[in-house]
Amino acid sequence: MKNIAVILAGGVGSRLGLNKPKQLLKVAGKTVIEHTIEVFQKHHLIDEILVVMHESYVHDIEEMTLKNNWTKVKKIINGGNERYESSLAAIKAASGNNCLETNIIFHDSVRPLVSEQIINNVIGALNKYEAVDVAITAVDTIIKVDEHKKFIFDIPDRGYLKRGQTPQGFRLNVIKGAYDLALKDNNFNATDDCGIVKKYLPQIPIFVVDGEEGNIKLTYPEDIYLLDKLFQIKSATLDDGVRLEDLNNKVLIIFGGNSGIGQDMVNIAKAYKAKVYSFSRSITGTDISSKEDIERALDFVYSKEGKIDFVVNTAAILNKEPIMNLNQEEIRKIIDVNYLGMVNITISAFKYLKLSNGHILHFTSSSYTKGRAFYSLYSSTKAAVVNFVQAIAEEWDLYNIKINCINPQRTKTPMRIKNFGIEDDNTLLKSEDVANISLKVLLSNFSGEVVDIKLRNDWSNFK
Repeated sequence: MKNIAVILAGGVGSRLGLNKPKQLLKVAGKTVIEHTIEVFQKHHLIDEILVVMHESYVHDIEEMTLKNNWTKVKKIINGGNERYESSLAAIKAASGNNCLETNIIFHDSVRPLVSEQIINNVIGALNKYEAVDVAITAVDTIIKVDEHKKFIFDIPDRGYLKRGQTPQGFRLNVIKGAYDLALKDNNFNATDDCGIVKKYLPQIPIFVVDGEEGNIKLTYPEDIYLLDKLFQIKSATLDDGVRLEDLNNKVLIIFGGNSGIGQDMVNIAKAYKAKVYSFSRSITGTDISSKEDIERALDFVYSKEGKIDFVVNTAAILNKEPIMNLNQEEIRKIIDVNYLGMVNITISAFKYLKLSNGHILHFTSSSYTKGRAFYSLYSSTKAAVVNFVQAIAEEWDLYNIKINCINPQRTKTPMRIKNFGIEDDNTLLKSEDVANISLKVLLSNFSGEVVDIKLRNDWSNFK
């Protein structure tokens, strides 16, 4: 069977109150629709992709297709004012195929976290059934209200209720036949595609496969923040295809590589035959708050190796004491290293990473989400790291430079021991584990993401 994925992107984002469609919003370094299309582009069971887009933005998708080399995207067509019109346009566009030997799989463009497993299950079910839906268990009580929508009319048994998601899959001849009948109905009231099959071809059973809570739909403004956090969670589990062996012959520069996570990254990368250069104030006299020092270090490596693939900044200052106890020189030093140093490294690395389509990695802290008493400057500068990385990911997207930040939970490092003293090792991450994941992020295609690393009982999956 031929499997054609249809990405429905005809909406204009009215519920979000935006001046552009919600599928063109950026989350985790890419537009929502880019994340969505890439899932289907990479899926081994999908043969073709057809995108249905609002006519004003078709050109945007055409540009994305060329930029991202989406080889499976065969058609980009105008959508209609209503969802069913977009589905119908896709059915007509796909009808040149053998309807009995073609599956058509509809998916909302604003569900970018659809998993490979869900798609596997839908296509697998289509081997036996001609219509397939995706749904998850309704955990809340569902009430039916009266015609005025003010009072409870009925409370259905929750055990028989599920919440629908996409994708929805059909044999092409089935969904085409259902729409042919629907369009002849003067009282046609559009629902989703499974609803049309259910109403007009009731003899066709619609099989339901399990969805996932993470397969959320971007609908309301708060969904943007939830999506961003879910991408962070997802990014902590890297693709099996990311191997530290791929560090072989890569040129890696680490600022702050004299201790802690940075030193572990140096040692691990060298073990995998990367060409690693470490710079720090204590070892090489490199002050990252000095743009001249940064440029001197980068130029030295480039003149010797002829390329720079990765730049990592692990340098930071943490002084755990009330802000009123800090003098002006100490305040300036913390800000210069934790913030200005990050800016200096990023700007200076640009021309080298542009040539290599390279990757830059900064480090934030779990304290970025809430300011902490006694280290307010550290917390606030680490919050700035997150915003800076997300912004630069958008600015540098055209140059194919990837930039991310690592957000490790409390980690046993010399800096932490100095500020917090002796702590239970079972409550702390090992710096080697953080270093391992950080190096894998450098080898990934992530950009603009905050990669959360949390304490786990077993890190073997990440090594």
